[in-house]
This record gives sequence, C-alpha cells and structure tokens, in this order.
Amino acid sequence: MATTKWSIDPTHSEIGFKVKHMMFTNVSGKFGTYDATITSDGENFENADIQFSGDIASIDTANADRDGHLRSVDFFDVENNPKLTFKASSFKKIDAGDYELTGDLTIKGVSKQVKFPVEYSGILTDPWGNTKVGLSIEGKINRKDWGLNWNSALETGGVLVGEEVKLNIELQFVKQA
Repeated sequence: MATTKWSIDPTHSEIGFKVKHMMFTNVSGKFGTYDATITSDGENFENADIQFSGDIASIDTANADRDGHLRSVDFFDVENNPKLTFKASSFKKIDAGDYELTGDLTIKGVSKQVKFPVEYSGILTDPWGNTKVGLSIEGKINRKDWGLNWNSALETGGVLVGEEVKLNIELQFVKQA
C-alpha cells in the first residue's frame, strides 16, 4: 500500500491544557505555534508514524505575567528547551472510532512514555477538495515527571499550582498530494 503523508491544519486544530490553580479552579492555556505530521499506509492509520513539536515560547494562558513565568527556568526554561516533542511508538485501533496512542513525550530534555485515548473522527473531503482526518485526544500527565517542579505553598494549606495537567487536543490533518 502507498505511504500517505498528512500535515497539520493549524487553523482547525488546538493544543490545549488545564492545571488546577489554588487547588480549586482550572487555568487553561494553549500552544500557538506547533507542527505535527502523520505518515500512514494509505488511509489506514493503525501503526502510523505520528510526530509533534510545540514551541514553548508560544504558550498562551491569557495572562502575560503567567506566560512569562511558564517560559522561565522555574518551569519550561525556553532559553535552553525551546520545544516539547512527541513521537509515537504505537497507534493501535481499538474499534471504528477509537485508537490508543503511545509514544515518547519530551519536555525539558526528559523523555517519558505516555499513553492516550484518541477519538478518530474519520476522513472527509472539505468543500475545497482537500482530504482531511480529525483526531481528538484527551489525557493527563503529571508535570513533575518532566521536572516542572516549581510551586508555592498557600497560607490556607495546599499549593498554588496542581501537579496534574489535563490535555485537550483537537487535530485536523490534510492529506498531502
């Protein structure tokens, strides 16, 4: 079967995350600049090669001071670690609309294997003749596993920033000719 390359459609994709703030509300953010590709056997995505990179400098939580702090050495250290990356080792079909994605997530030079459920939205042709595929990924990681350890104790007990990071990723890919 022929190899097919798919490129991210950034105008119809979003790489989002949420973290507990003061142990009771979520602060949301997203990456503004990223790249992702899929190389598959035709339109069969099982065991496809999936790669992603996100520019740390593009983190946006709608608060410039917080974004600056996230880019600092306290968190991502963008000067020495400008990107986070993901490379799939397995993309396994569970049923018609569900897959399991396994691979290495690298943040601040630390690589850890992660596993996420993926909702496969199918393949369609848009009104302009482009063949597209949609994927939705939700998952959780512990930021401390990648050395993102900064925190501040609250006078009332607990900490300022939660350890668990919830991922909400919506991806649309375009088939390349």
